Formats: sequence, structure tokens, C-alpha cells
Amino acid sequence: MADQVLLYISAAADLQHERDILGQAVTEIPTSLGWRVVLSPGSNDVVDLDAVLNAGVHLLLLGGDIRAPVGLEWTVARRASRMPLPFYKTGILQTSAARSFIRDVAIETTWQPFSDGEDLRRKALRVLVDHILQRVVYYALSLEETERLQIWRADLDKSSAPSETHGGTGESSVILSRDH
Repeated sequence: MADQVLLYISAAADLQHERDILGQAVTEIPTSLGWRVVLSPGSNDVVDLDAVLNAGVHLLLLGGDIRAPVGLEWTVARRASRMPLPFYKTGILQTSAARSFIRDVAIETTWQPFSDGEDLRRKALRVLVDHILQRVVYYALSLEETERLQIWRADLDKSSAPSETHGGTGESSVILSRDH
């Protein structure tokens, strides 16, 4: 049984806005679970390999270029038979290195496109809630909480209204549930 979801977000600094949106989005999910959100470090900092290897959900975001340490995080996860969920930003120019990385990753999994932060937020929230709902026993969720999450998930599919965002976690963080 776990009382916290570990979310690892692999993304370079050019996607800071999207990283912030995702760091805040987890607080929208109506669950008693806490969150530990770990972000790719700056290029001079050390990757939290333990978080990469043990993430409940690992999102990989790609903007205009593949930058350190995102490639390392992908490689470490894959060597451990973990599959990050890759998302790429559409409507922007991508370097040849980014296009090459997209092709390499596409050999193993399917990229999910996103057009902006709100589109990414909706898609990531679906992934996160589905992750929890597929593991209700592991997270020891009550029937009431499970039903609340299922209803919220269904409403998320119907909703296209943007959420109000006020910044994000900024750096890796721990977000406690309201119960804690």
C-alpha cells in the first residue's frame, strides 16, 4: 500500500511553463493520495536516478530540442524496463537532434502530441487518474474515493474549458493530500 504517487517529469528548461502546469495539475485530482513530483534537473545538477527508476508515472516532454539530461533519463528508464510516456509539442521548429530522438523513441512507443500547456494538462491528468484507477488496491483507495475519481475522470473527458493556473511547483516537490 502506498499513500503517495511519484511523478517524474523529464523536460528541458525550454518547457518550464509546461513543467509548472503539470506540477500544479496534480493538485486538481480529487484523491487522498499525496504526490511527489520530481523534475529533470538543470544541466549542471544530478539526475535523481532513484526517482526515475521508481516513478509511478514518468512523463517525457519534448519541445524544440533534446537537451540534457532528458536523453539520460529516457535511457536509464528503458534499461530498467520502464516506459516513460512521451509527449511532444507541436507547432514549433525542432532541431535535427529532436527529430532524431522522436524517431528513436517511436521505435519503442507512441508519441502523444500536445499543442499548448492546457492540452498537455488535460492529457496528463487523464494518464495520472488512469494510473491511480488501475491500482486502487495498491493505493488502498476506498470505494467512495474510487467512484469519485471515476466520475472526475469522465467529467475531464467532457470538459474542454481551460483551468486557471497560478504557477507551478517550480522545482521538484512533495504535495501532501488534504488529509495530511
